[in-house]
Amino acid sequence: MQKITIILADDHTIVRQGLRALLEAERDMKVVGEAENGRQAVQLTRKLQPDVVVMDIAMPLLNGIQAARQIRKYNTSTKVLILSMYQDDEYVYQAVQAGAAGYLVKQTAANELLTAIREVKKGHAFFSPSISKLLVDQYRKTCERKILQKKVNLLTPRELEVLQLIAEGQSNKQIAGELSISVKTVEKHRQQIMDKLSIHDVAGLTRYAIAKGIIESK
Repeated sequence: MQKITIILADDHTIVRQGLRALLEAERDMKVVGEAENGRQAVQLTRKLQPDVVVMDIAMPLLNGIQAARQIRKYNTSTKVLILSMYQDDEYVYQAVQAGAAGYLVKQTAANELLTAIREVKKGHAFFSPSISKLLVDQYRKTCERKILQKKVNLLTPRELEVLQLIAEGQSNKQIAGELSISVKTVEKHRQQIMDKLSIHDVAGLTRYAIAKGIIESK
């Protein structure tokens, strides 16, 4: 059986020792090196070409995210698995952007780490449940923002003007006077705005205008 070769990168010796004992108890895994800082992790990876690097974020000389970026640049076949105490969304996003194939929190169960190593070796991504939820929530928010932006882009400049005035509480007659157009034209614009945005009440249009920064929340 060809074993999964692994480098452990963590500045705490006791953590590396614990991980080594855990991984080498598995028939399909072999720890080929240990690094106590990010720079050493990059150097060892270039030299040993492991399948997986299990790496902490907070390390001296070069943090895990920057080390992951360099490893992925020079060792494209090596997979980086972040194992960190940090669950902040900023760390997770930076790690993913740096090319990490997975992100686990240190409180994770041992079998989850073993599964993660096997999965990233196969070319799959693997994240702790809490990290997965964070990524899904962020993806959903991004999608919602894109949908809102597409809807705004559907509106003509004149429709955007009318939307702002509607959201500011002006009546059709007031809007007509403000824009020097007929009340009938205002009504037509209002209907087109509602149809394009799929919003059919003034309160909804107002909330939408606030969300998009067209008007300020009072």
